[in-house]
Amino acid sequence: MEQKVEKRQRISTLGQIGLQQFAPYLMNRIMGRYNATLRDNFRKQGLTIPQVRTLAVLSVTDGVTVNDLSVYTVIEQSTLSRTLDTLEGQGFVRREQGVTDSRIRHVFLTDDGRAEFARAWPAMHNAFEAMFDDVDDAEYAALIATLQKMLKNIRKHDI
Repeated sequence: MEQKVEKRQRISTLGQIGLQQFAPYLMNRIMGRYNATLRDNFRKQGLTIPQVRTLAVLSVTDGVTVNDLSVYTVIEQSTLSRTLDTLEGQGFVRREQGVTDSRIRHVFLTDDGRAEFARAWPAMHNAFEAMFDDVDDAEYAALIATLQKMLKNIRKHDI
């Protein structure tokens, strides 16, 4: 039996909702703070947020197409192309032509790239842990389930 979810009362203005109750505003502030926390650490490694985000995605999903990598990293393709040029020049990634379609490029993490991400990961993990201090496992699971529903509602890609 399908359970109906009770919808929130529809409010028409941001003033009625309030910034502290407007989820997109809160999510943007959270990610802005997370990135700012990490920016200095990454700068010491000679890396940018987009570069580390790219290495992070490839550490989990290696060999993806450039188009899919753009979706996963939430980086526009023009910026991602420059990011990949830099990472490839540093020896952290390699791009390979698609087997069945030569127009498609797959991106792979090199051993050096994997090692570089391993150096970046502790700062990412520490910032993640700090963000969820005093959030119990049930609250975290509920948040992840809600975020996945939200992503499904708005996504334009199958991934």
